[in-house]
Amino acid sequence: MEDLVKFVQNEFVAKKEFPEFNAGDTITVYYEIKEGNKTRTQFFKGVVIQRRGNGSSETFTIRKMSGTVGVERIFPINLPALQKIEVNKRGKVRRARIFYFRELTGKKARIKEKRN
Repeated sequence: MEDLVKFVQNEFVAKKEFPEFNAGDTITVYYEIKEGNKTRTQFFKGVVIQRRGNGSSETFTIRKMSGTVGVERIFPINLPALQKIEVNKRGKVRRARIFYFRELTGKKARIKEKRN
């Protein structure tokens, strides 16, 4: 059964090429929004908290601060509305999923930038 699922995912799901990014990176995601018969592009810029899954079912979670309120959004990597992903900063973190980042405020909420 698993072989059949993998076969279908490999054959029929269109792969998009996005840059490599991990938890701690600051990225901008551009995606399409349909309102009635009009479409527009909106972006969401924030810190990647986690990447989860693999293959066509992979998702990633981004967190940004909107004023004093934290906003998180989960994007499937194969979402047809995704147009592009830009990596703004590479972050240096020691975990694959940085859920502790939710409780941090002020200067503690900064992530060191990774040197090339």
